[in-house]
Amino acid sequence: MSLLRTAARAHVATRVIGNTHRRQQQRWAAQDSAAAQAAPPQPPTAPQVAATSQPQSVPDTASMLAQLEQLGQLRTAGVLTEAEFEAQKQRILAAF
Repeated sequence: MSLLRTAARAHVATRVIGNTHRRQQQRWAAQDSAAAQAAPPQPPTAPQVAATSQPQSVPDTASMLAQLEQLGQLRTAGVLTEAEFEAQKQRILAAF
């Protein structure tokens, strides 16, 4: 009979631990979702490549090359993705 009693106690203990674990997981999930709803993540902003955001009327070749060099350095450093690099490069070349 002591074997049955031990098995019953082990079963009850397992159920209690499982229920406690499940409740903790539910509470943590609720806290995480509440925190996510309270502060939505803001999208990252693209770094400014040019010194001025206003397009110049007639850009000179030296400044365009300097901007392209800076853009290449940002891509090499991993600051810009390949798509961002191409978009900014097209913007610079379109202004010329």
